[in-house]
Amino acid sequence: MSEAPAMASTGARTHRLSFPQLGREVSAAEDESLFRAARRHGVRIVGACGGRGTCGSCTVRVVEGTVQLLDGGPADVVDARDPWVRACRIAARADCTVEVAARSLATVVRAEPEPPHHEPVGAPPRQVTHDAARDACGEPWSQSPAVQAHDLTLPPATLADPLGDVDRIARALAQPVLQVDLAAARALPDRLRQPPTGLPWQLRAWRRGDELIGFGPHGGRTLGLAVDLGTTNAAGFLVDLDSGAHLASLGLENPQAAWGADLISRINHAARDAAAAEELRRAALRAIEALAHDLCHGVGCTPSQILDVAVCGNTAMHHLLLGLPVRQLGRAPFVGVVRDATDLKARDMGLAVVAPGAWVHLAPNVGGFVGGDHVTALLASQPHCAPCTTALVMDIGTNTEISVLHAGRIVTASAPSGPALEGGHIGCGMRAAEGAIERVRVERGRLVADTIGGMPAVGLCGSGVLDALATFKRAGLVQGQGRLSAVHPDVVRAPDGTRAVQLAPGVLFTQADVRAVQLAKAAIRTATELLLEEAGVAAASIECFVIAGAFGAYIDIASGIEIGLFPPLQRERFVQVGNAAGAGVRRLLTSTAERARAVELARQCRPIELSSRSDFQKVFLRHIDLTHTT
Repeated sequence: MSEAPAMASTGARTHRLSFPQLGREVSAAEDESLFRAARRHGVRIVGACGGRGTCGSCTVRVVEGTVQLLDGGPADVVDARDPWVRACRIAARADCTVEVAARSLATVVRAEPEPPHHEPVGAPPRQVTHDAARDACGEPWSQSPAVQAHDLTLPPATLADPLGDVDRIARALAQPVLQVDLAAARALPDRLRQPPTGLPWQLRAWRRGDELIGFGPHGGRTLGLAVDLGTTNAAGFLVDLDSGAHLASLGLENPQAAWGADLISRINHAARDAAAAEELRRAALRAIEALAHDLCHGVGCTPSQILDVAVCGNTAMHHLLLGLPVRQLGRAPFVGVVRDATDLKARDMGLAVVAPGAWVHLAPNVGGFVGGDHVTALLASQPHCAPCTTALVMDIGTNTEISVLHAGRIVTASAPSGPALEGGHIGCGMRAAEGAIERVRVERGRLVADTIGGMPAVGLCGSGVLDALATFKRAGLVQGQGRLSAVHPDVVRAPDGTRAVQLAPGVLFTQADVRAVQLAKAAIRTATELLLEEAGVAAASIECFVIAGAFGAYIDIASGIEIGLFPPLQRERFVQVGNAAGAGVRRLLTSTAERARAVELARQCRPIELSSRSDFQKVFLRHIDLTHTT
């Protein structure tokens, strides 16, 4: 069972950690690792294993200061020959300046901004095309964001025209009855009466429905943040709501992983008491705040310019973020508290870094563990599925959601696949970063590992994990039951005496790793088979097999078929769309029409609890075998 993060002990000495690359300074107690201290303050150091010391992905160099190994090593671990160390294995003994290795930083991906485009008040919605969205969705969509910006020029109040400030704005908007956010109202008088005096008042007013939610400088930016809050990772997308332009994107690990990589571990922790649940809620908030801060910093703006936020996540992530009880989600019949889409003020959920009057929209859930992230994935996949009589959408992650769309009906289920297919719970697993093995093949009788960026191998990301096992099977290194060969020359002994395959110096794929992948693929394939039975169709009838998820974008389909993860369909029936949930939540951010479509999709889905079927265990055990691929 995963332990909660080590926190500063009461009365323990603290030291200052400076991260010049990130412009951050944080405090660390002497009894906590640099990794835990950084995570506690939202500093984005990669740690695929959650700081357990197994992945080697949190590499740092102590430029100045003194640290000590947590396993009792010498006080000064900085070696001139090899100064890089794992942040999870060291603790500060003085104030330190820390450099984070490039591969251990989550990177802001900046998009080419489109030119600003301001629509006149009352203009009809316009079509926005966006390359990243088109990749996953296949079509543009009508932009009609919930938050509208209005640039206004107002005559100043006089004795002859003493109309109140809000009423004056309402008159200019031809909206006689408007609510106004209290925080926005408090800031309005000073905003209007900035020098010079005697001139017409100019400002930008932001409206959401019949509520004025904020005021800013004339022509100011209207930013929105879309968040895919996954079990393992959180992805953020910064959008200009005036133009629909996607400005930047960023993926970070969900800090809740410190309380367990799987949903059940987190549900059990949250169910302990109110304080435990609050820890997880605040961890989810930290992820969103870190995304807002780093995305805005990357494009030269501030989180306070974010006026609207859209979030999707599975039912457990949704409930933990809102502070809703989750105990009942861990027990049959796995019932949630809220199913419909939820709208609330950002400040009411504790999201303080965005504009004071900003709102948060949470995508609707389906039921059980199938949440809004799958609804947004379905929304983004509609262009691929709509022309087909039978389609399947699979969003692969720690909790894999699957829907079969057949003859106008949708049946949906989740599979607790765990983090193995994303590099988690793999001895040398890591996130997709430079040095991660992403492809494994046999060349001239030898195993060859290709890494991201062509750098020396330091671990395996998800696509490498899948490719490695498929290659082992083809080359005879692993038997059908999943046992590594005792006689193959490429099979060696790991330090603990178990069998393993060495893919690069210091990078092993162990027998335990094989078992972890077998369990993950069996959970997914079992859910696929039983869900097709529930829909009354055969796998051969699938016309379009949509593979979503960040991991799904990079896997080799042939490798997935080789180990039995996917049914043996023709390659052209598979469509890899990447983070469809992220593409879908961007739609929710930029279009009220898409929000309505998402609600309708969620209502169409019929959730199936597959583990209650009498044949579940039998089918699961059959699919553990690597030779069962039909």
